[in-house]
Amino acid sequence: MLAQDTKPSDEQAKLFEKFEQTLNNVALVGSFTITGKENQGGKPERYEISNVRKLEEGDLWLINARIKYGDKDTKIPMPLEVKWAGKTPVITLDNTTIPGLGTFSAHVVIDGDKYAGTWTHGEVGGHLYGKIKKLED
Repeated sequence: MLAQDTKPSDEQAKLFEKFEQTLNNVALVGSFTITGKENQGGKPERYEISNVRKLEEGDLWLINARIKYGDKDTKIPMPLEVKWAGKTPVITLDNTTIPGLGTFSAHVVIDGDKYAGTWTHGEVGGHLYGKIKKLED
């Protein structure tokens, strides 16, 4: 049996390059809500991403991020799945354990300079949304 050709098509390569450009050296700055407490408004969140790169294995991308929420503030490399809805990337966590933070599920759509999605952490979940802003060098 021949090994499958894992080289992306030209169209995929362009989408991958755009995704990298969108998420290299940025901050996702926005809010998250908690289901059942939406009337309390969104709580601030911030994720800083130094870089992303496609890994050889399937849909996995290495996302080097600094995660800040509540009293948590940690830098961590995370191999995460990125699925594609047409030309739109969706960062996908499915019961993914992030050391020091816990186990999460999430689906986050990256749309130009905006992001939006859903999240679950144990019995709690909600929505998240905001802007993608380039960081100063």
